[in-house]
Amino acid sequence: MGILEKIADIEQEMARTQKNKATEYHLGLLKAKLAKYRTMLLEPTTKAGPKGPGFDVVRSGDARVALIGFPSVGKSTFLSKVTGTTSEVAAYEFTTLTCIPGKIYHNGAAIQLLDLPGIIEGASQGKGRGRQVIAVAKTADLILMMLDATKGPRQRELLEIELEAVGIRINSSKPNIYFKVKKGGGISFNATCKLTYLNEKLVQQILQTYKIHNAEVLIREDHTVDDFLDVVLGNRKYIRCVYCYNKIDQISLEEVDKLSREPYTVAISCESDLNMDYIIEFLWKNLDLIRVYTKRRGEYPDFEGGLIVKSGTSVLDVCRNIHKSLVEEFSYALLWGTSTKHSPQRVGLNHIVDDEDVIQIVKKR
Repeated sequence: MGILEKIADIEQEMARTQKNKATEYHLGLLKAKLAKYRTMLLEPTTKAGPKGPGFDVVRSGDARVALIGFPSVGKSTFLSKVTGTTSEVAAYEFTTLTCIPGKIYHNGAAIQLLDLPGIIEGASQGKGRGRQVIAVAKTADLILMMLDATKGPRQRELLEIELEAVGIRINSSKPNIYFKVKKGGGISFNATCKLTYLNEKLVQQILQTYKIHNAEVLIREDHTVDDFLDVVLGNRKYIRCVYCYNKIDQISLEEVDKLSREPYTVAISCESDLNMDYIIEFLWKNLDLIRVYTKRRGEYPDFEGGLIVKSGTSVLDVCRNIHKSLVEEFSYALLWGTSTKHSPQRVGLNHIVDDEDVIQIVKKR
């Protein structure tokens, strides 16, 4: 029996099993086996086959956005509109057969946008080059899921299932679970809160499925079995996802209003140029990028060539961004902006900067 058949059997057994307190333990073990087989499915085989055209694109710019969706939802049209990059556009499916990169320039930042081929149901199992497409999506800072506004919610559910199957967790944070494999001492299990889904026996059985017999587990929040499996496997990617509904010029205003009110969602029309400026600003906000301007002593700030960094960046990271040797020569920094109590304020390496702060670094004498 192959891996795909084993996965199908486990999924059928899970569908047949009623969900209640008595079956929680059994379902937890089934989920552990399912996650194990899916991981094995994603691992490259040892058989050397003929190499096709690669999907690898050199990372450039300040952030990377992966454009994914089913065929013929308007991904190539969107890329052409916002980046000026020519991507083949046609009325038939699978027009794009490889990864086409483009650049969005906004607020002084260069955002790399990757137009990936349309994925189909079963992509996580390798159908339609789905594995390569989703593997590139794993390298992105943000996933832009292109959807057809004229179709139902099923398209979004199918894409989320495919991303979930390959270890991409969208719009969620890493579980607050401490897990460390040890050389001896058995399994140490502790929890700082009341657990609804997990218990010591279930955790031990799940770890035995992965042949882990010595480990330390500390659960700080009421997490599910799936959350614990994500921590054990350790190969999950937590990525922000923006849902973009295209072709809103073909639906009613009431439907547009309903779609726009959903979280992480924006509605556009590439053909009619509706909301095209708004989606760029929306992407900027969800990428959590900020601008920091540098200033030399006795000169005006350089508002043309600011640094683009992630939100939550410290003065230490800013120094490393300018030059790695600057940290060793650092004495203090003068800062103007919203992150200070007064301007200028003398700060150290651990100070967190805000958007549009101005920094002047003073070196040791």
